Amino acid sequence: MPEMPEVEGLVEFLRGRVVGSTFTKATVSAINALKTYDPPINAVVGTKVTAVDRHGKFVDLATDAGIHVVFHLAKAGWLRWYDALPSTLIKPGKTPIALRVGFDDGSGFDLTEAGTKKSLAVYAVRSPADVPGIARLGPDPLDGALDRNAFAALLAARRTQIKGVLRDQSIIAGVGNAYSDEILHAAKMSPYALAANLSDAEIDTLYAAMISTLTEAIETARGKPPADLKDAKRRGMRVHGRRGEACPVCGGEVRSVFFADNSLEYCPTCQTGGKVLADRRLSRLLK
Repeated sequence: MPEMPEVEGLVEFLRGRVVGSTFTKATVSAINALKTYDPPINAVVGTKVTAVDRHGKFVDLATDAGIHVVFHLAKAGWLRWYDALPSTLIKPGKTPIALRVGFDDGSGFDLTEAGTKKSLAVYAVRSPADVPGIARLGPDPLDGALDRNAFAALLAARRTQIKGVLRDQSIIAGVGNAYSDEILHAAKMSPYALAANLSDAEIDTLYAAMISTLTEAIETARGKPPADLKDAKRRGMRVHGRRGEACPVCGGEVRSVFFADNSLEYCPTCQTGGKVLADRRLSRLLK
């Protein structure tokens, strides 16, 4: 799933290519991806892109007509850029393409989604706040307003596991499964630690790990075309997606905990005092 650093990379890429360009095409081929009807998505045709911004994991293309094209790539979505947009006809239901957008210089992009679980979302709205997911977002972790004390206030009284807190978009925007694993590894903290029980020193360490991990990932993503962002993300992961490999810090084995539709990765030596966390799927079978 694209998270804040990859989405920021996409935003910077698009900002350098489409601001000032005019929409010539906005065609939805997966009707379930379009979540709004007023204004219609094709109302952007003939309008000029004035800005490209990020809200959490959402990408926002603003136009001079006051209409915003907003999209969220969800778990399996991606953006495919073309310097020369293909002229081939898109057949609904026969392609992974959910949306095709074209511009007056002949360039454009497709939003694609792999797999059978379709969660990619496209919106045409008059304000980004009209998108429910954006309206619910918590603060951006790299927003200067979220300093260490504000971060501590978000954690206070939350008797839930810190892994879940970091992933909750209504608490902190933009961090998902992968970067929460990376942040907790950098902080040497168990994913099961309760947010409300963290000491001041642990909050200091976790906050610093969050800022440094995300800042480094954004620097890695910066300047890369969309086609290279996924591989850059994978190469930068130290524990996420690396089950069975050696931890780059201590050399211990990276372990996983599996859930219904995802998993988390961690290093027992670095994060849990050597304790191997139970596999949740096996735990359910044993009950």
